[in-house]
Amino acid sequence: MGLVMRSLLLLSACVALPAQAQPYPSKPARIVVGFTAGGPSDIVARIVAQQLTERMGQSFVVENRAGATGTIGAEIVAKSPPDGYALYLASQTTHAVAPYMYAKVGYDPIKDFATVVRVVHNPLLMVVNPSFPVTSIKELIALAKARPGQINFATGGIGSSPHMSMELFKSMTRIDMVPIHYKGDGAAIIDVVGGQVPMLTSSMSALMPYVKSGKMRGIAVTSMKRSTVAPEFPTIAESGLPGFEVITWFGILAPAATPKEIVNRLNSEIVATVALPNVREQLTKMGFEIVANTPDQYAVFLREENVKWGKVVKDLGLRAE
Repeated sequence: MGLVMRSLLLLSACVALPAQAQPYPSKPARIVVGFTAGGPSDIVARIVAQQLTERMGQSFVVENRAGATGTIGAEIVAKSPPDGYALYLASQTTHAVAPYMYAKVGYDPIKDFATVVRVVHNPLLMVVNPSFPVTSIKELIALAKARPGQINFATGGIGSSPHMSMELFKSMTRIDMVPIHYKGDGAAIIDVVGGQVPMLTSSMSALMPYVKSGKMRGIAVTSMKRSTVAPEFPTIAESGLPGFEVITWFGILAPAATPKEIVNRLNSEIVATVALPNVREQLTKMGFEIVANTPDQYAVFLREENVKWGKVVKDLGLRAE
């Protein structure tokens, strides 16, 4: 072998070694959100992205890929290289409801993803327009049974957590109420405040300003325990429906086969992030409760959510519009 050839081989080996040994992250990464900017999932993703950027020395950019109840963005990440540079901000809607509501989605919610961390969850609050003659769950059930099919409720869209919470409520109480679907919680809230629709269930962070101003009346929260943000509201479970629980959760997923060391690094950084006093305060002020669990705990939870909501969707015969 000539001297020139040996030199070239040695040079190529020296160049290749650093590339192989580069620590994660060595380039910008993205967190895909399956909904438009400004919503709860987008807010959580941006808080996480900002902190990861500061802590890990590379840019983590939020990319909104809205459409088809978040399934478009989820499919993009599921089919991305499993190298930690494409992450997804998942929720109950995208990973426990939509896969069963659509005839076909481009991913398996369990097999195509590696669980990183469930970051936060957000109890929902059931509210009514102040003119609606209901102040408790028991009164709502009694009125609905007296007026079957005559009471409407607003939702931010078919398959959304607010919609599914009401469908579960209807199923457990055996009452007949009619959903009015809007394109987003914002439009639904406006019509409930205006009295066009008497009630809805939505995230506490979105509804509390209206409740505090008297434009809405809070009835109950959907979590198993009372919310630390607004403990004055009883749970639906303690109001006569034992076992009722719906929480909107947000967690980070990576493509399946993402190396364990990358998953664990992301998990530890995000857990440390939400433990920071300023970040914790920012999230709790918006109605979020910190979860920050392990990848294995998140995986167990995700499987349980798929069993629970897959059954609800099937039993109710819900189909995406």
